[in-house]
Amino acid sequence: MKSRLITTLVVLLFAATGIYAQNKDKGNMKTNERMGVVFPRGEKLPEMFSKYFTGQAYLARLTRNGELNCPISNVTFEPGCRNNWHSHTGGQVLVAVSGRGYYQAAGEPARELRPGDVVEIAPDVVHWHGAAPDSWFAHLAIEANPQTNRNTWLEPVDDAQYAAATSAVAGAASRSDETAVRNYTALFPEQASKFKAEDPELFEIFGNFAFGEVLGYGELDPRMRMMCILASCIAGQAHAEYRSALGGALDAGVTPVEAKEVLYQAVPYVGMARVADFVDITNGVLAARGVVLPLEGQSTTSPETRFEKGLAVQKAIFGERIDAMRAAAPANQKHIQDYLSANCFGDYVARGGLDAKMRELLTFSMLLSLGGCEPQLKGHIQGNVNVGNDKRTLLAVVTQLLPYVGYPRTLNAIACLNEVIPE
Repeated sequence: MKSRLITTLVVLLFAATGIYAQNKDKGNMKTNERMGVVFPRGEKLPEMFSKYFTGQAYLARLTRNGELNCPISNVTFEPGCRNNWHSHTGGQVLVAVSGRGYYQAAGEPARELRPGDVVEIAPDVVHWHGAAPDSWFAHLAIEANPQTNRNTWLEPVDDAQYAAATSAVAGAASRSDETAVRNYTALFPEQASKFKAEDPELFEIFGNFAFGEVLGYGELDPRMRMMCILASCIAGQAHAEYRSALGGALDAGVTPVEAKEVLYQAVPYVGMARVADFVDITNGVLAARGVVLPLEGQSTTSPETRFEKGLAVQKAIFGERIDAMRAAAPANQKHIQDYLSANCFGDYVARGGLDAKMRELLTFSMLLSLGGCEPQLKGHIQGNVNVGNDKRTLLAVVTQLLPYVGYPRTLNAIACLNEVIPE
């Protein structure tokens, strides 16, 4: 209760005095966007402090009024970063605000820190604190007795000490696969996992499977994999997972134009009602990375040519069956066939930014994730084959999406795949 009270008082103090300084250096919000932090990351530590840290840390001073007698800063640590052993003559209070980190006093076991945890450090206690090996970490540093408080910096926390401290807390009971952790870190760098903090057993099970076993299957390159996951998240309305995956996709080499085209491709297949929120999320993530919006347009048709070009794209993917489908449509439904050609294929599928093979993989990913679209899924399995995506590639996509869509939709997709492309 005492720890929560301190945290609440800190937040109320900031809200009342208006000293968040969120607008300072918006480029630094990249990390905050991913970590879900309301405090600015700030600048890299100046030399006078950075020499006392192993790894990179950032500092954002949150209070400026000396009369308040309560200096508060937000300190952000990259994965594996920690400060030297040190002490404060006046003591210090730490409030963990994001990610996962550690605190250790000399002669005591290390303590894992999660958002909301409070550390009260008595005067002259020798200690260190920093990030976990696989997670960013941020805490508020509140200086006690500032008029007389002085730091005494000591030797670095060497790699052996750090490994012993963090592994002791992580515990021999942790069953996280090292390959899965590496894959997770590669796909979602800087991503602090609330999931891991609050449900560690579920995180282990899901993480080992999704980022270990599943990632080891098939030969999809990271860009293809991440774009298919983005498409699946849109179809499944997985907002939080999409935000995380988008950061990983951009870091894996997916361009802003390609990320936007995943959204455009989704509109005719899952509907704008499902896509609209993801447009806002995408724009926010791109803006936080300094991308200037709007991006260069990718449309290749005009109101006069959209039907003709769209029909040509349809036939290029699905062949002459399009003519048969149009001819078989009842008179009162021919407008839907016209919409398919002009709107779905002319306005969206014919756009630049992605080639036909990637667009068909995205459509395949969305349809299998929606569920209940097996007739359309079968049609687009054949469309994928027609543009050069073989069964091995499609099975790899299904496998990569299994952790996100579950077994029923996965098995339905495989049944459709086996029907269209028999073993």
